[in-house]
Amino acid sequence: MAPAQDRQAPPSLEDLIPDSAVEDPEGWAAQGAPADPPEDAAVAAMAELDADSPLADVPPIDLPWPDDLDLPAMADLEPDDSIEFADAIEDGQPRPGLADAEIVRISSELVLAFPPGEAAFPQRSEFADRFAQLSTIAELDSDEDNIAQLAARAKADEELLETMLRVYGYYDGQVVRTVGAIQPGEEDAANRPKVRFDLIPGARYRFGAIDLGNLSAAPDASALRSAFEIRSGDPLSSDRIVAEQFDLDRALGELGYPFAAIEEPELLVDHAREEGDLTMKVEPGGKFAFGAVNSNLPEFLSGRHLATIARFDPGDIYQRSLEYDLRRAIVSTGLVSSVTITPRKVSEPVGGQPGEVALDVEMTKAKLRTIAGAIGYGTGEGFRLEASWEHRNMFPPEGMLRLRGIAGTQQQLAGVTFRKNNFGGRDKVLTLDAFGSTISSQAYDARTVSFVGTYERLSTLLFQKPLSWSVGFEAVATQERPAPIGGVVQPRQTYFVGALPVYAQVDTTDSLLDPKEGFRIGGRLSPEVSRSNGTESVYLRSQVDASYYQQVTEKVVLAGRVRFGAIPGTALANIAPSRRLYSGGGGSVRGYGYQAIGPRDANGNPTGGRSLVEGAVEARIGTKFFDGALSVVPFLDAGSVSRSVTPDFETVRFGAGIGLRYNTGFGPLRFDVATPVNPAPGDSRIAVYVSLGQAF
Repeated sequence: MAPAQDRQAPPSLEDLIPDSAVEDPEGWAAQGAPADPPEDAAVAAMAELDADSPLADVPPIDLPWPDDLDLPAMADLEPDDSIEFADAIEDGQPRPGLADAEIVRISSELVLAFPPGEAAFPQRSEFADRFAQLSTIAELDSDEDNIAQLAARAKADEELLETMLRVYGYYDGQVVRTVGAIQPGEEDAANRPKVRFDLIPGARYRFGAIDLGNLSAAPDASALRSAFEIRSGDPLSSDRIVAEQFDLDRALGELGYPFAAIEEPELLVDHAREEGDLTMKVEPGGKFAFGAVNSNLPEFLSGRHLATIARFDPGDIYQRSLEYDLRRAIVSTGLVSSVTITPRKVSEPVGGQPGEVALDVEMTKAKLRTIAGAIGYGTGEGFRLEASWEHRNMFPPEGMLRLRGIAGTQQQLAGVTFRKNNFGGRDKVLTLDAFGSTISSQAYDARTVSFVGTYERLSTLLFQKPLSWSVGFEAVATQERPAPIGGVVQPRQTYFVGALPVYAQVDTTDSLLDPKEGFRIGGRLSPEVSRSNGTESVYLRSQVDASYYQQVTEKVVLAGRVRFGAIPGTALANIAPSRRLYSGGGGSVRGYGYQAIGPRDANGNPTGGRSLVEGAVEARIGTKFFDGALSVVPFLDAGSVSRSVTPDFETVRFGAGIGLRYNTGFGPLRFDVATPVNPAPGDSRIAVYVSLGQAF
């Protein structure tokens, strides 16, 4: 029986292209398209069909399921003895992927398994430490973690390890992740879930071809290429590419190439060769020497003044570090809130000679007026309140005027100071100070008018100097009297003193305010002429200070100091009491009152002396309190003062105590409590000192 014909089926290809078209294609094409056939009745009926009318029922499809389906049997897999599995991870047990692994524990929940032998992965220690700092599992390690939480974190750590392997040059490395399987509800301290990663690094790739662009065209090509220490055949490392790019950039900046440009490095890894070809285009941009320094605020800080504080002269080969140093020096003036220095090409290099580059300095003024204050207390010294007002650029450039005053238990002072920073050179300061003061202490009572001038080169917080020095002069008129004797006030004696003090210090410490390593040694000499009651005396005030600092552990610093002083040339009575040598107090021998150590009169009042010796040792012990900002400092001090020029070691006073230091970020805040070990009659049993900075 012939199959039924579907009248609604589309025409076949044979129906559309008759035999005549095959025999005469051109003639058939010339007949044109046939007329539209008459519309089928079924099609016309569909056109009139209402869209909301229901659909006819679809007849069911009934296909019998074959009963004689025969599938081939699956072959059994051969066991692989090189891979071992376990239900839970235990220390030292072989894991999947590495049967003889060397285990490195990252946390209580995480271990890394490396191939045995150092040669298989030489960077394992560095790799493990780095992974520990970045691991999500290690960061979120908790006794409450369950198997689901660890599994989620393990996926992120696996991706991290794969990235790290490529960073170290292992581009074919594999990471096998295993999460310890335990039953729900058994997550206790003895049976916590753990994660293990087996690292199968494979071969470490090496650097192939290295393309540094136009670096070879630079006059210093050899030195610059030496700064970039990657060579073909070296083990591949992304970290090393970054480090050597930095070294090359620094070398370009230090050898006279201010306009050098380095494109981002590109690494093309060839797995067949197990190499990576490095491309890092370098454009040196020509070699230049320093020219002029230009200021956008010539009336405030002129370009000429900025050139005097720069550590280079016109014609010196450009160095980026000297440009940065100039910026720091401008910031340290305290006169600007922002500084931008832009190198500008003035002339091109010609015939092997460097071009010229000017430095255009763009500055924004800072607030120039400051009101400051300080308060301190010491047993024997009492309270001391100090306040000041200053304008830091009243006399441009860097001419400061300061008004200051002190109101204290023992001292009152009013003074005016003119200070010229960077005067005659970098970090050199001219200071002129005029003040009047009154001092009332156990040793003497003085009313003094002084005019002091100093020219110095001293350390600053930004620029600590290995060598500091100062020279100056003093003109002093003072009326002084010793402490009352038996309640009887002594008459005042007038002294006119002229002095030419000089000072020098060598400093190898690592910090100006809170040293932990190094030493300081300094000396002061002051030849003086004193006239009083028609008697003229010439003498030399001298003093040597030395201190040493040694960090013995991460938390402990040992510090010690010694001081020697002497005034040869005249008798003690010819020296004004305020210019004699004294010991005792917070900056001297703690545990004793201010200037309380040394010779005394019949009523027990200090008289001062012509020689002095002091020493101190202390341990600065860090704690965990206040995020490590708090330190405990036990200390022992000693000192002696003699009327003679040679020190008297027969009567040495000792003081001991303990202190606290709170690191403010600017410097340590000091709080010391001390007691005299062998006090003299009248010495207090407890002394307290509060100030900013270490005792020495």
